[in-house]
Amino acid sequence: MARRSPWPWIWLVLGGVYFVLPLWATLQFSLQARRGELSLLAYSNVLASPVFFNSFRFSLQAALLSILVSTLLVVPTAYLVQLRLPQARPAVELLTLLPLVVPGVVLVFGLIGGYVMLSLPYMYRAVDTGLRAINLRALTEAAQSLGAGWLTTMLRVIFPNIYLALLSGAFITFAIVMGEFTIASLLSQPAFGPYISLLSNSKVYEPSALAVISFALTWASIAAVELLSQRRRRQR
Repeated sequence: MARRSPWPWIWLVLGGVYFVLPLWATLQFSLQARRGELSLLAYSNVLASPVFFNSFRFSLQAALLSILVSTLLVVPTAYLVQLRLPQARPAVELLTLLPLVVPGVVLVFGLIGGYVMLSLPYMYRAVDTGLRAINLRALTEAAQSLGAGWLTTMLRVIFPNIYLALLSGAFITFAIVMGEFTIASLLSQPAFGPYISLLSNSKVYEPSALAVISFALTWASIAAVELLSQRRRRQR
């Protein structure tokens, strides 16, 4: 048997160290609010602040609204592109990539609109991948043969079959909105991103605690998607 190359494992370990080591250092620093001992003082100070909950609630509401708007915008568009307008795919993919190259300052025409634009590259590709994984034409024709209209087909056939893809795009949108700074700052909104930046100007250990909390939220979202994916595979 041919000897397997160790390089994939080496690069995997190096990548893990690259991502985990800064987070570990941030965690260690956030626990040193009391001199000479490890404590959760920085976390208790953050969680005791009403500004933290106000900014978190504001960003959470903005994230949920952005997820709803982007879902209603992306799913019908991707559905029509795959089913009836495949020649328009390159143009649509180019349009969804524009937010990656347009500065955030230009996107500040509205808070939710800006967040929806930022999420388009990720939401569209998640939905497009989910639609490609199912037999879209057969499902649509079966629904229409049973008398279902376009709206019924979307709500009762397409959405249930791509809900894992929608969850992936939704959690990415959630992470983007919760950590976004430029749009919320320029619009003077009490969002979570500007709050972290403002806190770093007056506190030492609390910003590190907030960074760890943000990472924990992101990882919890990823874990939720993975658990739901495994449950769906077992059901199938």
